[in-house]
Amino acid sequence: MATVSAKVFEHHKKADGTYNVKICVHHNNQRKYIDTVHYVVKKQLTTKMKIKDIFINDLIDEQLKGYRKVISELGEKLNFFNAESLKDYLRDKDADVDFIKFCSEHIAQSEKDGKKGTAHNHRVVRNSLVDYFKRDAVSITEINSNMLLSYERYLRSERTLVRPSGQKNITKQTKSKGLADSGLYNHMRDLRTLFNAARNMYNNEDLGIYRVKHYPFKKYKIGSAPLTKKRNNTLEQITTIRDCVTTPNSRAEMAKELYMLSFYLCGMNAVDFYHLTKGNIRNGRIDYNRSKTVDQRKDDAFISIKIIDEARPLLEKYLEKLSVRYINSNGLNKALAMGMKQLRKITGLEKLTLYWARHSFATIARNSCRMSRDDVAQALNHVDSEHTTTDIYIEKDWRIVDEVQIKVVSLLRRLDAKMLKIKSKTSIKKAA
Repeated sequence: MATVSAKVFEHHKKADGTYNVKICVHHNNQRKYIDTVHYVVKKQLTTKMKIKDIFINDLIDEQLKGYRKVISELGEKLNFFNAESLKDYLRDKDADVDFIKFCSEHIAQSEKDGKKGTAHNHRVVRNSLVDYFKRDAVSITEINSNMLLSYERYLRSERTLVRPSGQKNITKQTKSKGLADSGLYNHMRDLRTLFNAARNMYNNEDLGIYRVKHYPFKKYKIGSAPLTKKRNNTLEQITTIRDCVTTPNSRAEMAKELYMLSFYLCGMNAVDFYHLTKGNIRNGRIDYNRSKTVDQRKDDAFISIKIIDEARPLLEKYLEKLSVRYINSNGLNKALAMGMKQLRKITGLEKLTLYWARHSFATIARNSCRMSRDDVAQALNHVDSEHTTTDIYIEKDWRIVDEVQIKVVSLLRRLDAKMLKIKSKTSIKKAA
């Protein structure tokens, strides 16, 4: 049987001469202590360190009665608790959950686990909630269905963001455009992920512990992901990107060359370029685990890509250089964003990011080369959620990826040969 009692320890005397009153939780021959908000001085105690102040005793007795009631209500579930977990349960049962604090701790753990991308996305949500509520502490009960509707309108509107500038006690303000459908979907999906993580942490169905009693996403529906707009380039546009003139060692040059490298290597991402080392190069291939999904798949998102002739000089130029030039992959992404902005001006292409190389590779492989969806998915290192059981029995054959890769690149080579032939004929006519 668990018991609770008030304790004051002489060796816990503080510098101001006060003693904190603690609640001793005794269970299974173990004792754990809960700090209270009550402090007493020597004259309020007996020589045996018992509280003699009637007012303090009444307050403590009420707290003890509440704890004893909770213990009684647990019934047989008490057997599943040790002294430590019972102490936490009594202390936190009715305590509010600070959702912002939880988000910060969850983000820190994600970074510790190496999930940099997830941590970044969740930090965006956490910062946005601070902007919306205009304070750094938010009760999880304030994240409700009505709030989510209001929050959605807020996210769709133009807003001013205040962020640290990197210098001590100095902040900077930036204007942020309202989110479109796809951006809003991703943001609310990440918020739901954080909310679910909070419920998993603070609720325990087996013990009947429900510190987070509500679920706003039952009423507020995020829906399915909206169809993304066209984000691919034609072969002609790809040659325009490849052949455009950029300033040596500029961000525009890096954006152009990493775009082409991604296209040659079946849509490889910037974060994977950043982490790539010579150890990933084996027998003329790049063997790596895709960072975006490495923690979500049993095969650790492993893929092997052949280093074709077009990719070799670019790979040699950037291999193990990006991690030296930029402190992390986010720094590379920021530089690429600026480089792509310059590249759009140079090429005259209105919309262009590194990710377009991946979309372009996939679209050309499927629509122009007529490769099957499954083969394109394997080349992109996507997981097939409909055939996960079948995949357990089938050994990966990287020749399929090689075939998709060479068919796409061969189209680009044929276009080059065609354009060269046209130029040659034009030159002959001019000479004549």
